[in-house]
Amino acid sequence: MRLFAERGWPVAAFAMHHPANEPSPWSRHFVAEIEYGRPYSWSEKLRKAGQAIYSLEARRNLAGLLDAFPAEIAHLHNIYHHLSPSILPVLKRRGLKTVMTAHDLKLACPAYRMHNGRTVCERCRSGFLLPCTLRRCLHGSLALSALVTLESSVHRLLGLYRRHLDAVVCPSRFYRDTLIAWGWPADRLVHIPNPVRGLDGAVAPVPPGRHVLHFGRLSQEKGLATLIRAAAAAAVPVVLAGEGPERAGLERLAAACGADIVFRGRLDGAALAAEIDAARACVLPSEWYENAPMSLVEAAARGRITLGAAIGGIPEMIRPGETGFLFKTGSVADLASRLREVATLPDVRLTTMGTAAAAFVRGAFGEAAYVAAMTDLYRSLGVRIPAGPP
Repeated sequence: MRLFAERGWPVAAFAMHHPANEPSPWSRHFVAEIEYGRPYSWSEKLRKAGQAIYSLEARRNLAGLLDAFPAEIAHLHNIYHHLSPSILPVLKRRGLKTVMTAHDLKLACPAYRMHNGRTVCERCRSGFLLPCTLRRCLHGSLALSALVTLESSVHRLLGLYRRHLDAVVCPSRFYRDTLIAWGWPADRLVHIPNPVRGLDGAVAPVPPGRHVLHFGRLSQEKGLATLIRAAAAAAVPVVLAGEGPERAGLERLAAACGADIVFRGRLDGAALAAEIDAARACVLPSEWYENAPMSLVEAAARGRITLGAAIGGIPEMIRPGETGFLFKTGSVADLASRLREVATLPDVRLTTMGTAAAAFVRGAFGEAAYVAAMTDLYRSLGVRIPAGPP
């Protein structure tokens, strides 16, 4: 919204009420807050489950917003549970073009990630969604897995996404290819990387440090157990910045392996930037279908290369030997070999690679490139493009 408002576009927001929201003149149209981790009563849980599948409140409130703001296009992000795709027919009846960014694989997989909590899973590709429930693919919960299975079944039966989305933006080519493989029409899928702020000016390179850094959520699919075992095997120090459900187990594993692991907790802003600058390289050992991970872009923007697992959209973001290195996902031996390699590379080589990585992400993930690509997409759908800032 900021990017297009700065270029003279009139914009309005439609979202859920939440204490962390930015102030908006349109918030009177927002839907009531839903937080699924709260201890709701059973009757409240059933009501909210129904809203997640099909929200009448969201339909009513959106209609009210469109009465006040007759838009031409709606760009959707993560509408699933709090707004629900029940809003899509409202948009189409009002004549809006509809675009949605696929931040995950929900359009194909009921549990979003094509991961069952243990390994990559594509059991639902045939269109038969019951494996999601039987394998408890969402957080290992039978109830939640059954709910998202029912949700996706209803949405497919009503054709809410297929009938009403004019285009789906895929931040990685891998996600575009995957959605095509799962039956989505190729002509409605467009690859446009997400933008990252602060890429316009070059960052002066800082000499690389000794340790390797991972920053992000500490969850099973991130491959951090593999990283800890590889760090122990390679005798390379690693810093983990982030929080998540696996932290306690990872701390126990690090102690058992004798790995040199430091847990920093959640970092952001200047503290995270300083931690990236202090690292020798960053590592992304994911064991699920990553989309276009922003941690890799943020590291490269500060002149740090990434060791990335060869899975999902990660390989298209790394030029092996030039801007980083790839390793076989889930392989302790392969990752340990890469950690040793980076530990022994001359600092000048790492600095040269980091500079190349920064140049690559500035071109591919800058705000100007994003706005140009998105404007071309909107124009192709028949949307009138404003002349520019007033």
